[in-house]
Amino acid sequence: MALLPIITLPDPRLRKVSEPVERIDAEIHRLLDDMLETMYAAPGIGLAAIQVAVAKRIVVVDIGKTEEERSPLFLINPEIVWASEELSSYQEGCLSVPDYFDDVKRPAMVKVRHLDRHGQTQEFDAVGLLATVVQHELEHLEGGLFIDNLSRLKRERVVKKFSKAARFDEIVAQRRAEAERQSEEAGA
Repeated sequence: MALLPIITLPDPRLRKVSEPVERIDAEIHRLLDDMLETMYAAPGIGLAAIQVAVAKRIVVVDIGKTEEERSPLFLINPEIVWASEELSSYQEGCLSVPDYFDDVKRPAMVKVRHLDRHGQTQEFDAVGLLATVVQHELEHLEGGLFIDNLSRLKRERVVKKFSKAARFDEIVAQRRAEAERQSEEAGA
């Protein structure tokens, strides 16, 4: 297994709609395992494949708080087939929007249909935190982020903050590369 780099806002790949998995093979199994290891290391409780720059309809989830409580879910081509009218609010965060949290209202209960690691169709009912996490991750598969559920003003502030940080990181990287090039030329 390997840790995968998690892409963050404002990376445009996060807005890409993920493609269905056509065949579950060794490559998909490896991706599932790598995503799970990456999620645990981050640490997080859910991760969509698009967050590691793979535009496939794959999600891993585990809301266990300790290693002993771990019970990972591998969701391939997941879909919500029913959602309650009752809403619940959780303070959400996202590995692709690091260090930002806000309250989001979502259906309190959902029924999810997906393929498991072996290609078998499964269904389960999710309530509470599991319902929130599943909906959050499935939103990624459609090119969405949890901040899309916030007011326009809050969303714009978050996007501006991350865009500014990304530009700063880009400038720093360019200056380092220029300094290294000048150092090499001076030593030559």
